[in-house]
This record gives sequence, structure tokens and C-alpha cells, in this order.
Amino acid sequence: MPRLLVMDDEPDFGDFVRRVAESLDFSVLVISDPRKFEETYLEFEPDMIVLDIVMPERDGIEIIDWLIKRRNQARVLIVTGYNPAYARSAELLGKSRGIFEVSTLSKPMHVADLKSALKSAEA
Repeated sequence: MPRLLVMDDEPDFGDFVRRVAESLDFSVLVISDPRKFEETYLEFEPDMIVLDIVMPERDGIEIIDWLIKRRNQARVLIVTGYNPAYARSAELLGKSRGIFEVSTLSKPMHVADLKSALKSAEA
């Protein structure tokens, strides 16, 4: 069973992703405090990460940078409700380092789009 770590400061969105992912047989862990990401990542060892890019305390770009330094192999789906260019910058950063597969989705999103992105992680 693939493991999905969801990092989003909006609990309702995290719950939405959890429900969709569990319907696809993912084991899901949702966290809303970006300061706890590193510890949770190391304990959970996810196969895929859904990462909000704009969060208080610590943004997704900082987490992407940490993942690059860790030579992360999990697939990363960056989500944002803000300007999609910010998420695309994070996507380019990840891809330019060749460390992990990364893609983006904008909030709000349709269930079908999220399912499609999650299913691509299983391939």
C-alpha cells in the first residue's frame, strides 16, 4: 500500500485529500504544521507527498529545498490556492535538481484531477 504524506495548513483541504487518497488505497498521514514536516517525513517514509506551497511559519519552497538535500525519492504534488507561477517555480526547482518527480495542481481542484495525479504516483 503506497504511503501519502499530506502537508497543508488548511485542515479541510488535508481531509479532502485524505478521503480521495484512501479511496485509491493509499495509507495517508495528514499534517498541518509545516514545522513538523521533517520529523514526520523521516518517520512515515512516504512514497508520495502532497505539499501546499504557501503556508505560515515555513513555506513549501523551504520544504522542497530540504527534500532536495535529503535526495528525496517520493513523488511530490505541489498544490496552491495562490498564483500558480509560485508553484511552478517550486516544480522547476525540484526538476532542475533531478531529485524527484514533481507536478502541480491549483486549488480548488476537482476530485477527478486529484485522483488522476495520485494514480500517476502508483505507476
